[in-house]
Amino acid sequence: MSRIAYLDCFSGVSGDMLIGSLLDAGLEPAALQDELAKLALPGYEVQVEKTSRQGLAATKFDVLDHDRSTYRHLADLNRIVEQSALAEGVKTAAKNVFRRIAVAEARIHGTALEKVHFHEVGAVDTIIDVVGTIAGLRLLGIEKVSCSRLNTGTGFIEFSHGKYPVPAPATLEILQGVPIYSTGLRAELVTPTGAAIVRELSGEFGDMPPMRVEQVGYGAGSRELAQPNVLRVVIGEEIAATDFDRDHVAIIETNIDDMNPQIYETVFESLFQHGALDVYLTSLIMKKSRPGVKLSVLCNAGDEEKLAKVILAQTTTIGVRIRKEQRLKLHREIRVVETEFGPVPFKVGSLGDEILHTAPEYEACRKIARETGTPIKDIYERLAFLDIA
Repeated sequence: MSRIAYLDCFSGVSGDMLIGSLLDAGLEPAALQDELAKLALPGYEVQVEKTSRQGLAATKFDVLDHDRSTYRHLADLNRIVEQSALAEGVKTAAKNVFRRIAVAEARIHGTALEKVHFHEVGAVDTIIDVVGTIAGLRLLGIEKVSCSRLNTGTGFIEFSHGKYPVPAPATLEILQGVPIYSTGLRAELVTPTGAAIVRELSGEFGDMPPMRVEQVGYGAGSRELAQPNVLRVVIGEEIAATDFDRDHVAIIETNIDDMNPQIYETVFESLFQHGALDVYLTSLIMKKSRPGVKLSVLCNAGDEEKLAKVILAQTTTIGVRIRKEQRLKLHREIRVVETEFGPVPFKVGSLGDEILHTAPEYEACRKIARETGTPIKDIYERLAFLDIA
């Protein structure tokens, strides 16, 4: 079984939080320093201290950069890594992270890749964050990285280019195909550097995989927030998954024979906005031979009252039926695949080690069709034969 690290990003992710969490989980500071020394970068100091966020003990990692005036291009960062004594795997992953950031910056600013100035990520501290995270995972013997959905925060943030919405444009560009959400906390929780690191290293984004927990670490963010501003890493031995994934759901149903059918579109939208997993209608013949429909809503256990209120408020029914069910499912994950159209997220359904179903995400295909003028059916056909394994 693989030694796995699960990144629980309930308060987002940044480079310093990643390294802080690894140190908190047992990474030796001296061993990390030995790896960073291979970069031969002058003019900085590393600071590690125990702290807390909202009463939760954590480790804060900081780099004190004595020369923040240096602007670097992608070629400069690659040269620093290439000329180092780091392991080849660390070099490759670090260069991939830098490239992800550069590609995102080039796209949002409409400039050539080689002309991108690494304003927010060119300083020594971010080079250290990227290399330190990758090397730290290697020192801990991590063979696989998995990540939760990312809480991005909301609001606005000041950059060198001006005032931008959260998530920052570069961050959002990097996170295409990755599940994100916001709890409404007005702060930038995911930085471009943090986004690029997890995008490069994590093989999947979602719930914690089956594992035997061995170590847990908390990496502190720079600010105090209304919730613990930490990244949690859970390290352990991966457990072989059973053939089927299982969960519990609720099914809400009601029969309706007296409502304008045009209203259902709005009802569907509202139900999905409130967390419904699926919504569908079934034709019925009701009392006195009146045609009607059965409205069915599938939801996570615990969400049934919230969704029942939507049904009762927005339809003509005066009551609903609720029952609990257990689901057996194929293991489902999102894999981002390089295609002729660029990176495209695919839904992948597996039973054990066997992939049974693959399908490109509809919204991604629609975006490609809109941008290229290619009929969406042709896009599906050209993606149908890709090897997703």
